[in-house]
Amino acid sequence: MRVSYYPGCSLRGTARDYAASVEAVCGLLDIELCELEDWNCCGATAAHSLNRRVSVDLAGRNLAIAEAARIPDLVAPCPLCFNRLKSAEHELTGGRRDAYRVSMAGDRVTVWDLANFLAAENLLDRMEARIQQDLTGLKAVCYYGCMASRPPDITGERLYENPMSMDRVLERLGVEAIQWSYKTDCCGAGHLVARPDIVFALVGKLYESARRAGADCMVVSCQMCQANLDMHQDKILKEMGAHYRLPVLYFTELMGLALAHKGAPKWLKRHMVDPSPLIAEKCGFGG
Repeated sequence: MRVSYYPGCSLRGTARDYAASVEAVCGLLDIELCELEDWNCCGATAAHSLNRRVSVDLAGRNLAIAEAARIPDLVAPCPLCFNRLKSAEHELTGGRRDAYRVSMAGDRVTVWDLANFLAAENLLDRMEARIQQDLTGLKAVCYYGCMASRPPDITGERLYENPMSMDRVLERLGVEAIQWSYKTDCCGAGHLVARPDIVFALVGKLYESARRAGADCMVVSCQMCQANLDMHQDKILKEMGAHYRLPVLYFTELMGLALAHKGAPKWLKRHMVDPSPLIAEKCGFGG
């Protein structure tokens, strides 16, 4: 299976661990990621608030490249990138299409959030048939953040308040995916630099909610969410007077662990809160 692949800027920089797990897992599932030739930044996170036309042209150029590649599916691991690509598609195939410098036919490529793409039944069946390591015993909450499912008129997500793609993946891996009420609450996104107080308050609420739900880890598909939840956890928990640590894993890392990819232990070591001891305790391997 061949799909067009838009990695986005951060997966080529600060989120190289996510990129490694995405590319490895897709390889294990016989999915060939065909990276868009000469792709550019999609404009996340600020372009659309500064200049709407430029933000659409930036993301739209990538869509035009994807159409020219003549591969029907385009996957984006980053929910922010996915959101900007879908927003551009909405504009470039609607009544305002003539307002922009780029153009697209609108019927040659389907833009996918990676988690939704990998949660298709045929790929879940393929993944489950290739599991080599048991993740039973691990209890997780899936945290989707704001961008992959909303607004539904643009993303096309039917379960925009209760997305289930990562939950379905985890359940096939043997992980107990605990249902909770904070799947799509905001983590503060890029406000960490300007207003860390706001981000720390939002993230602290997520920690406590996950713990009350009975989770021993959080699972994400967004590198910005992962950074906000993982990077300053010790400081946030200290300010809260809490005495626990809550690993924050990418869903593709759990897939890599279950499929016994040799690089998976290295991905985990790159986190600020190392998930390896938890995996060893709950699942009996790694550490």
